[in-house]
Amino acid sequence: MVKVAIGAGHGGFGVTPGKRTPDGEYEWNFNNKVVKSAIEHLNEYENVEVLRVDDPSGKTDVPLQERTDKANAWGADIYISDHHNANTGSWGDWTGTETYTYEGNWNEAEKLAKLVQNKVLGAYGLADRGLKKANFHVLRETTMPAILIEGGFMDSTIDIKNLRNDQILKNAGKAIAEGVAEYFGLKKKQTDSIHRLIVDGKQVIALKEDANLLNEIEKYLGSAKEIKIERV
Repeated sequence: MVKVAIGAGHGGFGVTPGKRTPDGEYEWNFNNKVVKSAIEHLNEYENVEVLRVDDPSGKTDVPLQERTDKANAWGADIYISDHHNANTGSWGDWTGTETYTYEGNWNEAEKLAKLVQNKVLGAYGLADRGLKKANFHVLRETTMPAILIEGGFMDSTIDIKNLRNDQILKNAGKAIAEGVAEYFGLKKKQTDSIHRLIVDGKQVIALKEDANLLNEIEKYLGSAKEIKIERV
């Protein structure tokens, strides 16, 4: 079982001073949309458990020590912290997505960072600021490979257009999940697909994609002019 600890940086509703756009939008609100999507898509894979280390309501800014203690005690295999960047706090034309690992050489964390960075770049559609090193608490105090993602600049006239697009943020969460899946070699869960069997323009029955569907088709072979199967 793969255990993924993940959290949206900071808190919402103004509980973390300064973490907002020049127009007053809270960073956590961007972070949260990405993390929710990442968790949703991680749950599509087999043998994955996810622990969210921030407050999902955004009403409190869970201290960094509490976050890393929780992940360490849980025995997480990796730790992901999602953020969106800021430069001066006033609008400017800086831009880009970057992913951090702890200072020094940490092969597994760097492997994870590279996979995730490559995926989220496509989701955000912003400049590639590359892989970077920092002495951030969540990278230093975790006992497993840990990365911190800065999706884009909240005070960038370029990036903010994308950060205000909920579909882009959802795509970024999906991209994180895909990077994690590639890192661990995860497989998607098998789902019971429902199909419509349409014979001569009329729905006959809706069935799962298994032997029952094939048996039903055989009943009409030779007598029907047209047989179609549509996934529901």
